[in-house]
Amino acid sequence: MSKRDYYEILGVQKGATEAEIKKAYRQMALKFHPDKNPGNKEAEDKFKEAAEAYEVLSNAEKRQRYDQFGHQAPGGYGGQSGGMNMEDIFSHFGDIFGSEGSPFESFFGGNRGGGGRRVNRGTNLRIKVTLTLEEIAHGVEKKIKVNKLVPCSTCKGSGAQDGGSFHRCTTCSGTGQVHRVTSTFIGQMRTTTTCPTCHGEGQTIANKCKSCSGSGVQRGEEVISINIPAGVGEGMQLTVSGRGNAAERGGIAGDLLVVIEEAPHPHFQRDGNHLLHDLYLNFADAALGISVEIPTLEGKAKVKIEAGTQAGKVLRLKGKGLPSVNSYGRGDLLVNINVWTPQHLSSEEKKMLDHFRNSPNFKPNPGKGDKSFYDKMKEFFHS
Repeated sequence: MSKRDYYEILGVQKGATEAEIKKAYRQMALKFHPDKNPGNKEAEDKFKEAAEAYEVLSNAEKRQRYDQFGHQAPGGYGGQSGGMNMEDIFSHFGDIFGSEGSPFESFFGGNRGGGGRRVNRGTNLRIKVTLTLEEIAHGVEKKIKVNKLVPCSTCKGSGAQDGGSFHRCTTCSGTGQVHRVTSTFIGQMRTTTTCPTCHGEGQTIANKCKSCSGSGVQRGEEVISINIPAGVGEGMQLTVSGRGNAAERGGIAGDLLVVIEEAPHPHFQRDGNHLLHDLYLNFADAALGISVEIPTLEGKAKVKIEAGTQAGKVLRLKGKGLPSVNSYGRGDLLVNINVWTPQHLSSEEKKMLDHFRNSPNFKPNPGKGDKSFYDKMKEFFHS
């Protein structure tokens, strides 16, 4: 299932100001906080979804990348919301509540210290996807079957045998935290730690699901559609948020990290956004000139080889290379001319060539303005 648009999640327009985004997230956080909606899985999911959207849209750099590439931004957003528990979310985004203090205190009573029940997070998965240069040139959608942890099909990821198996943790009274007061030489100190009974979840399971032993996850497969933008390169990593391993008992899934590999091409080598192609001509074609077809990523292009073309000459086909991943410009196709020297000659062919061996026109006579191969390549790649 495709991810929802971040602006849609927060209910703001794409051109919304920073203040409007902050206000929208504050309203969402207050409305869907899990402690205000106990046992409401839909409300908890909306709370996590809003935190993820706010993390990206509240950061100018991440927002710019999201506006340009959407959820398939190369390298991901370096996001944190997918890896934070509830305490981390409140701590990370606590400034949006201004001077009013923690709004959750007035709703749920007591000082939570910016904390909350822990939410499990699934681990990330890393896969490699091999692309042809044609796919890299145009962008491609890949459907990949991934072996991973998925929500348990029996308990739907809850970890419980039935809905009545959940009980509020008696150790922490459902807060996920325990408070201790200790006496020191400077007076009493109050400390807050994760509840050792429920491990921060605020609830325990009396009857665990027999299929997953209460974890809420099992090994399975999922076909994931990945939109890969044009211009990606070898070793580049894309992040598909929330498509990694499922988390225990309905937590936040990890991310899927997609590493790009390039398949060897029969005609081209890649240098950045430029493509390199070796064209081999026989001696007669190089001397007399000829029109030839050059392969490109879009088909073929006809080029004219001038009479007297020397080996090492480089032809440039503008814009026939690869696009830049940031959509700015496109590379060129550089065609390196090679003159093929025959290795096996008949007696008649040898006599013909020997006849021309001492002809003045067959003697090498490079001009002073002729550039070396190194100078030619340097000129092409730095022009």
